[in-house]
Amino acid sequence: MSIYNNLELVKSKLAVSSGKSGRKPEEITLVGVSKRISYELIIEGIQSGLMNLGENYAQEFRDKYEILNIDYGKIIWHFIGHLQKNKIKYVIGKTTLFHSLNSVSLAEEIDKRAGQLGISVNMLIEINTSGEESKTGITFEESDKLLEKAKQFKNININGFMTMAPYFEDTENARPYFRKLKEYRDNISSEYPNAKELSMGMSGDFDIAVEEGSTIIRVGTAIFGPRYKKDY
Repeated sequence: MSIYNNLELVKSKLAVSSGKSGRKPEEITLVGVSKRISYELIIEGIQSGLMNLGENYAQEFRDKYEILNIDYGKIIWHFIGHLQKNKIKYVIGKTTLFHSLNSVSLAEEIDKRAGQLGISVNMLIEINTSGEESKTGITFEESDKLLEKAKQFKNININGFMTMAPYFEDTENARPYFRKLKEYRDNISSEYPNAKELSMGMSGDFDIAVEEGSTIIRVGTAIFGPRYKKDY
């Protein structure tokens, strides 16, 4: 199956799930997760109409950004992985949206770096809705504190929230975790009206996430297939 055909299958599934949530497919941003995917396959995805790409590792992102943006400057880059402070330099100013803000200290450092560059950074707060220790992200209570603290920052925009549901063979079981995040967003919307985005759903469960209100889905293997081994 070609990347083009995979992408068309994902779009068809997205059309069904968005319809169930009373929305149009174009209201949901499809991010192709290109971490540990070869340049050849990524280029095939771009040529098939994939405009948004998401990367997890700062140095891998840096390399791909420098190479692919020479010929494909139309790419809209997302950073969706955990980011260490010493690697902010590889990412800042190059991504449209940072999905995984998970501490006040990281927000402070990004705000400082953004101020030095004279730019503004759009960010999502990553919330661990399942409480699993294997997953990154903060609690809802910690998110409340981060949102309050973010009011002081001049160079960061909190655009919404991101989460990962636990893995289930029956993806219906993921529904409550997505629903929790949407309810949280809705509950704080009067105080934080700009925090609208919900980055929820991956290859195995994005249809359920969209039905529950996701505005951004992060799809990797369903588009690109298996990933190569991480070498850094």
